[in-house]
Amino acid sequence: MASFPSLRHVSRIASRHTCFASPSPSILRPCTSRRFQSKAAPPSIPEFAFAFDIDGVLVRSSDPLPRAHQALSYLQKHRIPFILLTNGGGKHEDERVADLSAKLDIPLSTSMFVQSHTPFADLHEYKDKTVMVVGGDGDKCRLVAEKYGFKTVVTPIDILSAYPEVWPFSQQLIPYYQPFARALPAPIDPASPSTSLKIDAVFVYNDPRDWGLDTQIIKDVLLSHAGIMGTLSRKNGDASLPNNGYQQDGQPPLYFSNPDLLWAAKYHLPRLGQGGFREALEGVWAALTGGPAAGVELKKIVMGKPHQPTYAFAEKRLLAHRERLLKQVDGRAGHLKRVYMVGDNPESDILGGNSYESPHGTDWASVLVQTGVYVAGTEPAHRPRKTVGDVWDAVEWAVGEEGWKR
Repeated sequence: MASFPSLRHVSRIASRHTCFASPSPSILRPCTSRRFQSKAAPPSIPEFAFAFDIDGVLVRSSDPLPRAHQALSYLQKHRIPFILLTNGGGKHEDERVADLSAKLDIPLSTSMFVQSHTPFADLHEYKDKTVMVVGGDGDKCRLVAEKYGFKTVVTPIDILSAYPEVWPFSQQLIPYYQPFARALPAPIDPASPSTSLKIDAVFVYNDPRDWGLDTQIIKDVLLSHAGIMGTLSRKNGDASLPNNGYQQDGQPPLYFSNPDLLWAAKYHLPRLGQGGFREALEGVWAALTGGPAAGVELKKIVMGKPHQPTYAFAEKRLLAHRERLLKQVDGRAGHLKRVYMVGDNPESDILGGNSYESPHGTDWASVLVQTGVYVAGTEPAHRPRKTVGDVWDAVEWAVGEEGWKR
């Protein structure tokens, strides 16, 4: 991935979201864990906070999970900071926060909310160029990108609508796509590369809906000369070049907003997510190029949990939110000693929480709930600090570990 922009671009970003919850006498018990036990009385302000996944923790598909409101309202009442950190997306933060606030009956703010594609808003170097946005319902992700400041946004639907022959197997869907399609900013004309449509970056914002179309268009871009649609790079397959010449001819970078192979939907078994699409694309890429056996990789940048830049971004946002929240009452926030990362996916939430190394010396403690992807009774791929039933159990355990009384 050395030929693409560094992930340090993304780790600079600041995010947009957090939440809170309602008291129970059973929570207000002394700490029994030797790991966190302290003989001193608890401080007047909480030295701990929470980061919650959403799908499988607070909601399942579009339905709120039992006791999610109770957990967040307790935290809000006691001014214990938290953020929402999700690999989901597909809507602008304003829309998603309003929707979630209504479902959970909890006031939320975008300053406490981090989606998988929120870090894309900081990639200013592409905002005056032509970018391709993939995934999501209709053209919602295009609209999100435009709200982030990207001025020229193309989708695979635009290309299919202008050139139906580009993917003959989705032509029956063109009438459905028509309301979302826009005219291309330039024609696809390989005979005139200087005036042909040129893609400068590809962003997979959300789970693709038309895997065949999206795979075809991304493949065309990555095999092109300099991202010019309709061209084919002469460097492809050149064994004298790195990566056998693939993605060595000015092709645009490819960004994925999250790596989740599976996610918890309404169906009783986990469903394939954006990570499933990426694996399928990599399979096609390997078949076309020879793949790892031939020394060829698909160069890409993958964001979202469990990757370090996403956690660094989220921690910055959490610290800023905590500072504002606690200064309102105490005039100071003090050091944040611990963050409880509460999630349902061992491959993203738990792995990310376990492996994140905070530059502020904050301990991230992972808590696995059994209301989402994780199947109770099985051995998780990555062992959490604690496994509990649901999000309220997670909050109850954590405040007990902290000896929190107020």
